Amino acid sequence: MFKTLIVVDNLHPDLTALPLNVIRFDEYLRDYPKRNEPKTRIINLCNTKHYLSKGYYCSLLAEAREHAVLPSVKVINELRYLDETRESVSRFRRELNSLESVSGDFMFYFGLSDDPRLEKLARKAFGYMPSPILKLSLEWVGKQANLLVSPFSFTDLSALERQQFISQLSEFTQRVWRGNAGKKATRWDMAILVDPEEKVPPSNKEAIARFIKAAAKHGIHAQALSLDDIQNITVFDALFIRQTTAIDHPTYRLAQQAENAGLVVIDDPASILRCCNKVYLHDAFTYQNVPSLRTQVISDREESTLTHLQNQFGYPMVLKMPEGSFSKGVFKVKDRQELDARLQALFTDSALVLAQEFLYTQFDWRIGVLNGRAIYACRYEMVRNHWQIYNHSGKRVASGGFETLPTFEVPRSVLEAALRACKIVGNGLYGVDVKEVEKKAFVLEVNDNPSIEHKVEDAYLGDELYMQVMGEFQRRLEARGR
Repeated sequence: MFKTLIVVDNLHPDLTALPLNVIRFDEYLRDYPKRNEPKTRIINLCNTKHYLSKGYYCSLLAEAREHAVLPSVKVINELRYLDETRESVSRFRRELNSLESVSGDFMFYFGLSDDPRLEKLARKAFGYMPSPILKLSLEWVGKQANLLVSPFSFTDLSALERQQFISQLSEFTQRVWRGNAGKKATRWDMAILVDPEEKVPPSNKEAIARFIKAAAKHGIHAQALSLDDIQNITVFDALFIRQTTAIDHPTYRLAQQAENAGLVVIDDPASILRCCNKVYLHDAFTYQNVPSLRTQVISDREESTLTHLQNQFGYPMVLKMPEGSFSKGVFKVKDRQELDARLQALFTDSALVLAQEFLYTQFDWRIGVLNGRAIYACRYEMVRNHWQIYNHSGKRVASGGFETLPTFEVPRSVLEAALRACKIVGNGLYGVDVKEVEKKAFVLEVNDNPSIEHKVEDAYLGDELYMQVMGEFQRRLEARGR
C-alpha cells in the first residue's frame, strides 16, 4: 500500500475538502517518518521560490527520509536559477516552432495545460523540471522566443486557477501516484515504457502482460506506460524500456533521468549509447578481439576510398548507418556505381558510415544475454527472396521464420562469442546477432532492448523467461537497499 501526502505551508479549504492526506509542513517536520509506515510519496505545495524556505526543507527532508517527492531539491534549485534568467529555448525549440503566434503567461499543472496548443510544451517542461506548478512566460521578439520558466506557489493561484489545479491534482494522484487498494501489496513500482504506435516493438502486448505478471511475483507493481504517461519518473523504483531506443531520442533522455534519480534501469543509458552506435561496437570488437566480420569506418566517398573498399570487400558489400535497429539503416550494394550513390545519400545524415563484408547465411543466431548469462537463443531465418531477417521495402515490415532453442544446444563458438561481446557493453539485457560459418562465429552487433515476444523468444522457456528478467530486477532492487 502507498500513502500520498500533500504538504502545504497553510491549510486551505479547497485542499482539505479533497479525499487526500493534506498536512501542514510543521506536521510533516514533527510527525514523520513514522514507524512501520507504508511507502510514502510527497507532493510539496509549499512555496519553494526562496532558498531555505519551508518548501525547500520539505523536499530536502523527504529525500532524507527516502520519500518520493515532487519537486526534488535538484528541481527546486534549477527553478530558482531559471527564475533569475531567461531560459535557453534550445531544449524547447521543436515545441516553440508552432507557437509563434502565442505569447503571454501560462500555468501548467503536473505537465498539463488547458490550452491544446501548449500540451507538448507543458509535457516537455514537466519532463525537464517535474514540479506541481510551473509558470511559463513566453514572448517573441521577431522570430526569437524568450521563455521564462519559474515555480509558482499554490497560495498565489487565483480562485479559478486553484480549481483547475485541484482537478489536475486529483487526476494526477489517481493516474500516476495511485495506490494498490484491494490488491496484494508490492514493494516496488516499475514503469515499463512502451509505444502503442510502434510498428515493430521489442515486445508484443502478450509479452508485456507476462512481464507484468512476472513482476508481481517478485514484489514489483509494473505498469505499461507511454512517454506521455510518465510525467515524473522519480515516483518509480525501476524503469524497463520496451520501446525502440536511440541516442538522440526521448528514450535515452528518460533512461538518463531515471538512472540519475536512483532507479534500476534496463536499458541503462550507457548500454543504449554503446549499442545504438555501430562505430563504437566495431571499434570495441576490434580492440577486444571479438570475432566479427571485416568492417571499416569511412568518412568520405573519394575515388581512392571507393577503390580501397572495392579491393578489400568486393561485391556485394554491406553499408551501415552508425545507428539503426531491426535491419533498418543497412544496405547491400552490388557495384561501384551503387556504392557511390548509396554513400552520397548516407553521408547527408551521418559523418561516418560502416562498410562491411557480405556474408550470406540462411539464418542469424540471436542470443539473449542478461547480466552476462545467456537466457534464450533463436535462429532467425532470412526473409524469402531477401538477404536480411527483416525487409522494410514494402508497405508492411516482413520477417523470416524462426526457431527457438535451449541455450545448451547453441554451438559453443556462437555462445562464447556472444558472451564475450556483451562484456564490452555492460551487464544489461542484450540481444547478440551472430553468424556461423564452418563452425566459426562472427558477431554482427549487440542490441540493447532486444526482441522478447510471446511465442517467439519465449517459445522454449515460456513464462520462465519473464521470471528471469524480473528476478534480475528484484536482485538489483534488493541490492539498492530501498
